[in-house]
Amino acid sequence: MSQAVRGLTPGYFALVMGSGIISVGLHLRGFTTPSTLLLLVALTAFAVLLVLTVVRIIRFPDAVADDFSDARRAFGFLTFIAGANVVGVRLAMDGHYTVTAVMLGVAGLTWLILGYVVPWTAVLSTQARPVVARANGTWFIWVVASQSIAVAAATIEPIYTSARNGLAVVAVFSWSVGVFLYGAAGIFVSLRMMLYELRPQDLNPPYWVAMGACAITVLAGARIVEMLDAPMVAATRGLIGGLSVVFWAFATWLIAPLIAAGWWRHRTHRVPLTYEATLWSVVFPLGMYAVAGIYLGQADELPLVGHIGSAALWVAFAVWAGTFVAMVIHVTRTVLLPGAR
Repeated sequence: MSQAVRGLTPGYFALVMGSGIISVGLHLRGFTTPSTLLLLVALTAFAVLLVLTVVRIIRFPDAVADDFSDARRAFGFLTFIAGANVVGVRLAMDGHYTVTAVMLGVAGLTWLILGYVVPWTAVLSTQARPVVARANGTWFIWVVASQSIAVAAATIEPIYTSARNGLAVVAVFSWSVGVFLYGAAGIFVSLRMMLYELRPQDLNPPYWVAMGACAITVLAGARIVEMLDAPMVAATRGLIGGLSVVFWAFATWLIAPLIAAGWWRHRTHRVPLTYEATLWSVVFPLGMYAVAGIYLGQADELPLVGHIGSAALWVAFAVWAGTFVAMVIHVTRTVLLPGAR
């Protein structure tokens, strides 16, 4: 157990993100019972991972420091922000707006801190050069964290009327920052793929976050378009609505090359498909793509997009179920019953 805590992947909150967003999608489609079950999984995982992370910081500060200085792992810390906001948004659907607001406050403060600290420790202050050689799909979590702030702010904006203008500013601000961060992450990761050798082992599950970051940009944009009038929203509604459609199209286009990359990795080069924590980086993008399509179909009156999102939801749920079972088996064998084979 001690070794498992020391080696805990910073991005394990993707488990919370994946479970939470599929719970949101199921709730939108009226499947209350399975949605509630996935919400319980997300809440339990969030609590357990939060405790384990605190214990890791206290007992193994050297391991945490190593992660912050590693450009391949540091951006995983930002999954805490997205996980908190995804759970908060799902709880808001059950009327727990105060909890959502608290989660947004905690996630927003963490975003303001880690949004600067992680790029500094992992990219700018490291002595190893070139840093771009270690860029990977986890860099897109920077985008996901920013857009999750926009989604949560837009979710509670109709409830807290006295704070409407402030929440509108937060939503549009974080959405805009996320768009620019997507461009930056896309450039860095593309340069790494074009300038340096790309082995099958390097093309790992977090590359799916490139699509997930697109999808959450779509969802955040759709939620902003649906917001009640506020000066910041009124000034940007048309722009955000149009760009949301563009991002949805690009997210859809990305699915095919990501599937092809998986085939190249696991079938062509025989890299074993075994459980690893980064597999949750596939579950979340699929779930987010589904929910983004459902919301965009409603906000911009695009029924075809909504139908595609509904179909994608069941694909995401199937992938979630397979990954969850694999995780339970893996944790049982390696942590709970390490002697079992």
